[in-house]
Amino acid sequence: MDLYLETARLVLRRFTAGDVEVLVELDSDLEVMRYLTGQPTPRDEIEQKVLPGILATYETHPGRGTFAAHEKSSGAFIGWFGLQPTGEQRVAGVGYRLKRSAWGKGYATEGTRALIDKAFTDLDIERVVADTMAVNTKSRRVMVKSGLRFVRVFHLHFDDPLPGTEHGEVEYAVDRATWESTVRSGPRDLEGGLLR
Repeated sequence: MDLYLETARLVLRRFTAGDVEVLVELDSDLEVMRYLTGQPTPRDEIEQKVLPGILATYETHPGRGTFAAHEKSSGAFIGWFGLQPTGEQRVAGVGYRLKRSAWGKGYATEGTRALIDKAFTDLDIERVVADTMAVNTKSRRVMVKSGLRFVRVFHLHFDDPLPGTEHGEVEYAVDRATWESTVRSGPRDLEGGLLR
């Protein structure tokens, strides 16, 4: 296993060419895909585009990319977390996609916060950003609990919009200075809250 990052309950590793099945299973759940495409990702797209793109990012942008997430306790694959390159050299995009069995356990916050921490401690990143549909309230809550702050609502054009698209997309972000002040204010629990 090519380990990328560990948290209290998660192990993140690089994907390999042999990970087609776990990605197909993840992307075949319509609830998982609800705010993304609204439909399963076809196997041939995962084989020919998605997974090769993930693997290529490891080479072109060291330290960034999409990483398979496993529960430490069971070893089970639960989805992925990403720390993605953006159009700006010192800005990274953070995101995740988790199986329904992993929802509601604080994993999204735990993994997202760990990637934000890594971006600022190990990777010369100055700003971390994330976006989702405005109606995706659960992901918006994860963003806030992970230390990201609301920036703006924006609208994109889609030829085949998902329900809720009319409300726009939202952007959240945190910069290095804000992150440093948060880290100095005390240790955090698994949900991202400060321990008192």
